[in-house]
Amino acid sequence: MSLKDCYNFEDFRRLAKKNLPAPIFHYIDGGSDDETTLKRNTESFLKCDLVPNILASVGEPDLSTTVFGQKIDMPLFLAPTAMQRLYHHDGDKASARAAEKFGTFYSMSTMATSSIEEIANVASGPKMFQLYIHKDQGLTDNLIDRCKTAGFKSLCLTVDTVVAGNRERDHKWGFTTPPKLTLKSIMSFAMHPKWAFNYLTNKKFELANVSHWTKKGSSIAKGVMEYINEQYDPAMSWKDAEYVVKKWGGPFALKGVMSVEDAKKAIDIGASAILLSNHGGRQLDGSRSPFDQLPAIKEAVGDKLEIILDGGIRRGTHVLKALSLGATACSFGKGFLFALGAGGQAGVEQILKRMREEIRRDMILLGCKSIKELNSSKIAYR
Repeated sequence: MSLKDCYNFEDFRRLAKKNLPAPIFHYIDGGSDDETTLKRNTESFLKCDLVPNILASVGEPDLSTTVFGQKIDMPLFLAPTAMQRLYHHDGDKASARAAEKFGTFYSMSTMATSSIEEIANVASGPKMFQLYIHKDQGLTDNLIDRCKTAGFKSLCLTVDTVVAGNRERDHKWGFTTPPKLTLKSIMSFAMHPKWAFNYLTNKKFELANVSHWTKKGSSIAKGVMEYINEQYDPAMSWKDAEYVVKKWGGPFALKGVMSVEDAKKAIDIGASAILLSNHGGRQLDGSRSPFDQLPAIKEAVGDKLEIILDGGIRRGTHVLKALSLGATACSFGKGFLFALGAGGQAGVEQILKRMREEIRRDMILLGCKSIKELNSSKIAYR
């Protein structure tokens, strides 16, 4: 199996599983506890159907939309995800270049393995930085200031990870950052010699945005859950979010909003957008899916906030359903990470191409000339 044989999410997932050592594959693939929310995120799209209009003279549909004050060429972008160097030795650089090629957002995680400055130098497309509130406010401020200097135009604050979810697959497979050698992991690494060679012969693993400030999580083998629990501030509050909004001073989103009450508060503190997200089912298991919560959020906030649906996106039809119910755009993480593991930058470009083709084709079949024509009339619940 090769990239040319990858037509959908499951194809990229299979190829990534073939290419990646088991601890790393399962870190991408897994969720928390019983993984019920992980499954529900995608299954929720099955609760309703698209209703097409015929003879609509669509021609070539306009897939563009505006997010965080920037026009993007398709209503789907790369969610912020950590430690991409583990999935391919080019890591964030590959993802940023691919996103730029398709005219959509690359989102950088605080826990990226390339630095803010490195990404600013290799890609000039739309970029968003994803921030965590650290116990050391100096580190938080440092990240914001560097983003401004590097030309990032938008920022999001992740608010659903004040403590790490119980990701049992990480315990079972011994996933750490950087990878450490156990009997089980040695066997898996030995069965993936190409990955091991690229990992060992390329740039040394580090959490490049924070390694200058703290050695924890970079110079010693540490589980990602341990890093989160040690470094992130579990007492984060709305005052902290409001502080970040004011210090940043530009387009700003809260990532991890799921309740109507919190969406309204996001408006009050000056946020311009929310990422409706349960962290890909990796935090509170048993929580509601973003797609199920979307109608209530949209009714509550109207056009006062941009709503980015993040979670469970596998198909172009998922994107169109979300937009029809009021989302401004969608983001996805697992899909492009599997593609990165499957083939680096070429893999990310391939999945973006597949998703763009699906969105374009399905808009024609739906009878919509542009994203603006997607509304609740296109949706019927079973």
